[in-house]
Amino acid sequence: MSAGDSGKPADHVGGALEAAASKLGVRTSASRSIARMAEPNALTPRQLDERRLIHRDDSVRQQADAFREIRTRLLALGGDQNFVTMIAPVSPGSGGSFVARNLAAAFAFDEAKTALLIDCNPRHAAQHKALGTEPGPGLIDYLDHPAMGMEPIIHRTGIPRLRLIPSGKPRETSGEYFSSFRMRAALDSLRCRYPDRYLFLDGPAVKGSPDARILSDLADFVVLVAGYGRDTPAAIAQAAAIFDPNRFAGVVFDELP
Repeated sequence: MSAGDSGKPADHVGGALEAAASKLGVRTSASRSIARMAEPNALTPRQLDERRLIHRDDSVRQQADAFREIRTRLLALGGDQNFVTMIAPVSPGSGGSFVARNLAAAFAFDEAKTALLIDCNPRHAAQHKALGTEPGPGLIDYLDHPAMGMEPIIHRTGIPRLRLIPSGKPRETSGEYFSSFRMRAALDSLRCRYPDRYLFLDGPAVKGSPDARILSDLADFVVLVAGYGRDTPAAIAQAAAIFDPNRFAGVVFDELP
């Protein structure tokens, strides 16, 4: 009802106070989330180098700046809300997992944000080894047994504000898991619980399987990774064409070592 209908002036002050209180509640929730993600055993720059992870030292400034630029572009697309980004390589071995963990690390650079990397490639799970996390249950285990809860599958990485959900139990096919209600509900819960949390799905290769396209339906943005000098322009164009143009954020070229 408008002020003219009631004969009373609109309560602009009350509305402003309610809005301010709401934003304060969001900031408080975010700060508590970040405080809970303290990393007592943070990795050294040398250890990060061994894991092929970016850090703040000048020795990897060029690589770190490249991932920070991708972060900036995604944030411009996402606006004020946190979001889910899927990273998928054109073909196996194109560097998708490398880009996924470093993009997540770039978001964790920001002390006002947290990042959660989820290994969604059960046939070629790589993140738990690359990040040196302790063996334990992961995504597939949770989807098979949701009563176990989320806490056992979220692992520390040695990087402040970055956590990992490994793939867990190996599976030859994963599309059925990605299209399940449990998967969608899990991502919604992980995303909505903390407004500062950004999710990164390390997806399977586009070539040879429909799983990347199925998984992309759960993401706000899709980043395609092409191996520099490995994937042809035709293969890149064909891979990009399978994704919803409204979700497709672009192509990253990874110069393989």
